[in-house]
Amino acid sequence: MRRIHVGNALSAFGLGFTVPYLYVYVAQVRGLGAMTAGLVLAVFAVAALVVLPFAGRAIVRRGPLPVLLTALVTAALGALSLGLAGSAAAVLLSAAALGAGQAVMQPALATMIVDCSATETRSRAFATQFFLQNLGLGVGGLIGGHLVDATSVSSFTLLFAIEAAMFLLLVVVMATVRMPRAPRIGGAPGAAAGKGSWKQLLQNRAMVQLCVLGFVLFFACYGQFESGLSAYGVEAAGVSTSALGTALAANTAMIVVAQFAVLKFVERRRRSRVIAAVGLIWAVAWVAAGYAGLGHGSQEMATAAFVSTYALFGLGEAMLSPTVAPLVADLAPEGMAGQYNSAFALVKQLALALGPAVGGPMGAALHGPYVVTFLLFSLGITWLAVRLGRQLSAVQDQPWLGRSRVVAQGAGAASGQSRAHA
Repeated sequence: MRRIHVGNALSAFGLGFTVPYLYVYVAQVRGLGAMTAGLVLAVFAVAALVVLPFAGRAIVRRGPLPVLLTALVTAALGALSLGLAGSAAAVLLSAAALGAGQAVMQPALATMIVDCSATETRSRAFATQFFLQNLGLGVGGLIGGHLVDATSVSSFTLLFAIEAAMFLLLVVVMATVRMPRAPRIGGAPGAAAGKGSWKQLLQNRAMVQLCVLGFVLFFACYGQFESGLSAYGVEAAGVSTSALGTALAANTAMIVVAQFAVLKFVERRRRSRVIAAVGLIWAVAWVAAGYAGLGHGSQEMATAAFVSTYALFGLGEAMLSPTVAPLVADLAPEGMAGQYNSAFALVKQLALALGPAVGGPMGAALHGPYVVTFLLFSLGITWLAVRLGRQLSAVQDQPWLGRSRVVAQGAGAASGQSRAHA
């Protein structure tokens, strides 16, 4: 598990080097224009949507570790070639390889966490993963910002080379992992196994409802961070670019500071109620955003409210990380965690692709409707979470009940043995 967490931190650190500067690199440094830069960002999303349906089947049949190693090598080649690419075609092909590799890493690493954890340690394991991912992205972005020079192609080549090196270092680290023997589905043709597993997943009403809920979560929060909400802040609230950077930093700081404090609260609460509470917190965040852009306070008050919006989103994220991913794992039948993780990652990618497309234009031009729309989405999260709770078993919604029953059964067996010996 320690190696897996190191792997999460390394991959996030590598991504932090390049992701914030990708648009500038393609459009300005390589001189390929805004259209090509936009296509590169679209290719990332399309590549993920193409490979994720097959990733789940591969994880189920081959195990998460071989799939992860393949994804890492693919991403490393994509990153290195992206740093060397000089034409639009080369940039797009490189972005497709990098995007596909990154997309497959997520469910593979999540499945490895599931296989290496028990029910009682799973929430903490996923919380640690989320904490290290955000820390790695933040540190990587900070260092990358000091290394990059918009007038020098070689500085960007260095950034992408460092990213590729992080992925290859992760290959070395992961190659030393010895995974526990997890159930695998075999003895059937690949296509039939894939169709059967997807049919089985779609028949799981709780998982389907969780996927719908997950789509709304990612669409209303993550899909707005760097598009609609930032455009709204600049256009409606009049915040400066430095204030926007402060807001993003406040989001990361809230996650890093609050993650393990929140974990103690979350571990003893119903998962469905925790997700419902996140919807209410995010509704308050959108109210703060509304005040920032539509209120009549001073510019300082507007900026403070806008920064508070990002901080409140971070609090909700910290509550979700030990809740949603373990729930996906607990809903999966034995040996099917990879399929379920990939399906949920696919839903996430769809939301992240559609979120900016819808939120960006609204945040820039339709300020009032934008805030009201996503305020309603946040309240919808609460409603969907309460509905989901009705589909979950007692142990799925309250995992500590399973631990209590195991302890109780163990105590009963021990007392029975003592009576027998007596």
